[in-house]
Amino acid sequence: MSLVPMTIKGLMLDPVSNSPIVVLKDGEDKVFLPIWVGIFEANAIALELESVSTPRPMTHDLIRNMIRQMDARVTRIVISELRESTFYAMIHMQFAEKAVTIDARPSDALALALRTEAPIFVDQAVLDQARTISSEDTQEDRMKKWLEDASPEDLGKYKM
Repeated sequence: MSLVPMTIKGLMLDPVSNSPIVVLKDGEDKVFLPIWVGIFEANAIALELESVSTPRPMTHDLIRNMIRQMDARVTRIVISELRESTFYAMIHMQFAEKAVTIDARPSDALALALRTEAPIFVDQAVLDQARTISSEDTQEDRMKKWLEDASPEDLGKYKM
């Protein structure tokens, strides 16, 4: 498994479906990976990206707090698989002397990575497969081209 380090470039709305998209990018801004997410997950990511604190802990904040209270830590998250147009992720944690890996939706894993400052990785096979899927769909080709040419203002703060 070859892992590519990535960060969150931003959130945007799919201009066709109005669905939220989280956009990951590699360190050289050569590879962009859009992942369509639910509105609630996009909100959780947006709150953390914009450093907005809520009066009570949201679900991902609660999970972070539980991890901390148990003296565990998130070591990394990995977007590990793309199957039937659905991305899969794994949350890697260290708990005492034990390494633990937990299956998660990418949106939840990304929201938790932001809150725990854990690094984000995407398996190279997923990037290769995502490109293959994109090249078969002209609408996705247009989206990929737009993402590649997007400025920081285009991918700025997510508006609800």
